Amino acid sequence: MKGNALQNNREAAATELGYVFTFLLGVLLLTMFSIWIYDIESATRERWNEEAIDANMNDLSAAIERTDIASRIENSSYAEQVYWRSTEADESQFTLELTDTRLILYDAGGDLDTERALSGTGSAPHTGVIELAGVESIWVVYNNGVVSIELDRPMF
Repeated sequence: MKGNALQNNREAAATELGYVFTFLLGVLLLTMFSIWIYDIESATRERWNEEAIDANMNDLSAAIERTDIASRIENSSYAEQVYWRSTEADESQFTLELTDTRLILYDAGGDLDTERALSGTGSAPHTGVIELAGVESIWVVYNNGVVSIELDRPMF
């Protein structure tokens, strides 16, 4: 007759511990990888936002300079539509202000504040403040002796 006796076998326990540590190592590596990918994605989004805002500000300041040239012509009116590139930033926090020598973008919710210097060589004063929530285009207008930025198409 065969006798069944309990044996002290520690090999199975060591194997199970190996599986647990391998699983934990995999979880750690996947967590590190996902954090790394998130950082790359966030940095890319921030760079795209900055580049879109720079391009928008450059387009607007160029249109304002062209409007200044038109303001030197007597009895004239001028309007130019500039398309606003959307960003992933919260544009409801953006305010655009036009002064005689500067185009300024204020970002109440972050660090995307920027400005562009204008030559100020036009014969008209500059004015305008625009909230950029949902804006697709901005009109740069010279009418009645004033250069302004507006959301609505001017009716001369």
